[in-house]
Amino acid sequence: MPIRTHRGRAAVYRRLWGWPLRSPKHLVTAVIVLAAAATTIGIMLPEPPPSRNYRDPSGGTEQHQAVPAPASPTPAPPTISVPNTPPAPAPADPAGLHVVEAWGAKWATHPPGTPAGKWVESLRPYTTDEFITVMTSVDPANVPSTRITGPAVPLSSTANAIAARLPTDAGDIEVDVMRTEQGWRVSGYNKVS
Repeated sequence: MPIRTHRGRAAVYRRLWGWPLRSPKHLVTAVIVLAAAATTIGIMLPEPPPSRNYRDPSGGTEQHQAVPAPASPTPAPPTISVPNTPPAPAPADPAGLHVVEAWGAKWATHPPGTPAGKWVESLRPYTTDEFITVMTSVDPANVPSTRITGPAVPLSSTANAIAARLPTDAGDIEVDVMRTEQGWRVSGYNKVS
């Protein structure tokens, strides 16, 4: 059995490896220094090249050489043509104004306590699919009007869109309607202050 002394290379190694085990404080310090060194080395290493191995779905591994993709010109983004002039004004279609009035009557006239779902369903025949999703977030109790007080008055109109003012007992609202495949439908409204 060899005699261990405090001299020599083996003794130095024993002291280095044994130092972290002398106290919990030494152990924590050694772990922190080791983690910092590993992190520093990981940051300094270059990014590895992409793997050339291809994993076969059946579980085998095949070697493939990376083949560059054929150079093809990048397709140009589609162009959107925006007309320089707005659509030509046209007389307001009476059918569109009728939809404004019918929608306004359903919007304003509802008994107190009407469930929101029932109220939205009464608006659905006069409303676009996009705008009906917005209307589902409106509580009918927050609608101050109880009835419309006059006919819809067109503010502006084209062949496919009408903006009309609709008087109610709580003030006027501006209603936008547009021509769809199903006919004229309300696409938005604003309270006029």
